[in-house]
Amino acid sequence: MSSGTVVVTGIGQLVSCAGHDGTLPAADRSVAAPERLGVRHDAALVVEDGRVAWVGDRAAAPAADRLVDLGGRAVVPGFVDSHSHLVFAGDRSAEFSARMAGTPYDGGGIGVTVAATRSATDEDLRLLLAARVAEARALGTTTLEVKSGYGLTVDDEARALRIASEVTPETTFLGAHVVPPDARDDRAAYLDLVTGPMLAACARHARWVDVFCEPNSPHAFTEDEARRVLEAGRDAGLELRVHGNQLGPGPGVRLAVELGAASVDHCTYLSDDDVAALAGAAGTTVATLLPGVEFSTRSPYPDARRLLGAGVDLALASDCNPGTCFTSSMPLVVALAVREMRMTPAEALLAATVGGARALRRDDVGHLGVGARADLTVLEAPSHEHLAYRPGMPIARALDL
Repeated sequence: MSSGTVVVTGIGQLVSCAGHDGTLPAADRSVAAPERLGVRHDAALVVEDGRVAWVGDRAAAPAADRLVDLGGRAVVPGFVDSHSHLVFAGDRSAEFSARMAGTPYDGGGIGVTVAATRSATDEDLRLLLAARVAEARALGTTTLEVKSGYGLTVDDEARALRIASEVTPETTFLGAHVVPPDARDDRAAYLDLVTGPMLAACARHARWVDVFCEPNSPHAFTEDEARRVLEAGRDAGLELRVHGNQLGPGPGVRLAVELGAASVDHCTYLSDDDVAALAGAAGTTVATLLPGVEFSTRSPYPDARRLLGAGVDLALASDCNPGTCFTSSMPLVVALAVREMRMTPAEALLAATVGGARALRRDDVGHLGVGARADLTVLEAPSHEHLAYRPGMPIARALDL
C-alpha cells in the first residue's frame, strides 16, 4: 500500500456494504439485502494509510496525492474467505474422478494429503501457499482464514500454522481434522495428543481452534471428543470454530452454539432445533455455507433460504482444499449460492463480505465504510450482479494501491 492519500474515482457502481452513513450494517433481516449494500453510482473514495478515509460522489471527491481512475468499473469490498485449507502438498484428482463416478465422500482421503504434506519441505509448503494466496487475490479475495490439519503430528501442525501466519493473522489449529491412519488403533491417545502437546506447540501460531465434528464419518470426531478439543483450545486462549453437520445430522451446530463459537461451517443437514439454535445465536455464531463443496461432491446444498428466513447470520466461504473443493474462487462461490441455494445476488455478496467478516469477528474488513481497511475488489463489469450473471469468468480482482 502506497503512502500518502489516493483518490479512487471513476467507480460506476460502488458497493460499500456499509450503508450510506459509512457504518457497518447490523445483521437486520427487517432491512432488505439491497438496502444493506450501500450502493452509490458515479462514486469515489479516498484511501489514507491503508484505510478508507472518505466515501462519496465523484464530483465531490477531495484532492489527494494520487488518482486512480477505474473508468466506470464496479467496486465491491474484498471478499472475506473465512474457511480455507491452503497449507498442503500432494494431489487428489484421482479421488475426485472416483467420486464423480459414484464413490461417496467420508473424509478418508484426507490421509493421502497428510502423507504428502508431512513429506514436503518448509520451502515446498511456503511456495505452494504463496501461489494459492495469489490465485485467491487475483479473483478478489483480500482476507483469508487458513487452517492446519494436514500434518497431524506436533511438529507438522506447528509448522503448517507457522507458515500460514506468514500470510494471514487468521490461522486456525485443526489438529482434530481426522484421526490419522497411524493413530486409528488408539483414538484416545490421539485425542490426548491434540489437546495436550500438539495444542501447546500450536497455540502460539493460531488465533482459532477448529474440529471436524461428524459422527457420520469414522475418521472424524464425536460430540464428546469435539467438546474436549474446543474446551482445551479455549483454555489455551484460542477462539472457536466448528466443522459441523456436513455428512448428515449431528451435534456440531448445537455444540458450536452452546460454546459460543464464532462460526459453524457446512450446515448441510439441519434439524428444526439446529436452525432455531442458530437463529437464537445471531450476533455470536455465524452459519458459514460452502457451496463449492456440494458442487465438487454432488452432495445436497444447504437450505440457505430456510436459514435466511429464520434470521440466521450467514457467511459464504470457499473451503479451498485438495479433496472436496479445490478452488479458492469466491466469485464462483457467490454464483453457486445464487444459482443453487436461491440466494439473491445482494444476499450472496453480503455473505461473502460482511458475513465472512462476522465469522472472523472482524469489523475492519468486509465493507468499505470510513475506517475500514482499503480492501477494494474491482469488477470488469458495471454492477455486482455480474458476479453471478457471468459465472466462471475472471471479472474480479483485488486492487493494489
